[in-house]
Amino acid sequence: MFNPDNNQLKELISDNSNNEVLRIRADEVRRKYYGNRVFVRGLIEISNICKNDCYYCGIRKSNRNISRYRLTEEEIYSCCETGYNLGFRTFVLQGGEDLYFSDIVLCRIVNNIKNKYPDCAVTLSMGERSYESYKNLKSAGADRYLLRHETADNTHYSKLHPAGMSLENRKKCLYNLKSLGYQTGTGFMVGSPYQTVENIISDLRFMQEIQPEMIGIGVFIPHHDTPFRDYPHGSAELNIKLISIIRLMFPKALIPATTALGTVSPDGRERGIQAGCNVVMPNLSPLMFRKSYELYDNKICTGEESAQCIECLRKRVESVGYELDMSRGDYPDV
Repeated sequence: MFNPDNNQLKELISDNSNNEVLRIRADEVRRKYYGNRVFVRGLIEISNICKNDCYYCGIRKSNRNISRYRLTEEEIYSCCETGYNLGFRTFVLQGGEDLYFSDIVLCRIVNNIKNKYPDCAVTLSMGERSYESYKNLKSAGADRYLLRHETADNTHYSKLHPAGMSLENRKKCLYNLKSLGYQTGTGFMVGSPYQTVENIISDLRFMQEIQPEMIGIGVFIPHHDTPFRDYPHGSAELNIKLISIIRLMFPKALIPATTALGTVSPDGRERGIQAGCNVVMPNLSPLMFRKSYELYDNKICTGEESAQCIECLRKRVESVGYELDMSRGDYPDV
């Protein structure tokens, strides 16, 4: 396994002369474990209501200009039905930390989805919750949980989040998820304000500790209603290089080509796939709400019907020599 020391990592991150070599090697590794398959997850953005006030996020509590929404259970089930009929076998329920979604409510939703679609995986991305909450959701049928740590450095974390949020608790949540047997996902922003190369190395080392099954990294993109509105977006080139480094360090990981990467670079998702990504997450959310789930400015694919979106993705993926795989796409060792 590729395990460079900190000096080697710093050189790889800072020097662009080896980018193509990294990309080729990363693609070889992903093909070893996954061939040319790119797994599809159906994303359902169930609420843009959030109790947190993260400085980088468009749905932060303090944003008074956003139109808030919360999908009803019937709307969530309708999204799943649409996705299932299109061939999706993984549903990702993602939302802000909306207190309405108690264990009772969220467990009922997960259980109903699993009962109707027993051949499907359910992934949750609903933020920091207690050990007992994660345990209850696992018992209800949740298979995977996404919780990006965003940065593994305490000082950097405090510059991105208000007092009351802690990196210690975020890490504790991830360890709890791993201990409960979830396929666990984490990751970080690329090019967030105040980020240093040393911060990125800390992120990679933390992920070596946690050994996540899923790793999502996305370019920082400012939102006009946040304190970071005037900061530049992160580098697509650095994001793509880090995808290759992560693929080499975590050969079996499920790594998405993110919407953020496609937002800052027209062919960003395709280049991400060529650099080692093996997951895409088209949006199954109702069209009328998609523009309101705006974590950052200029998010792509907010106006496409689900069927239109998947066909667009299929063509993009095939154009660079890969093929969509609509199966559950579990981590190989599960």
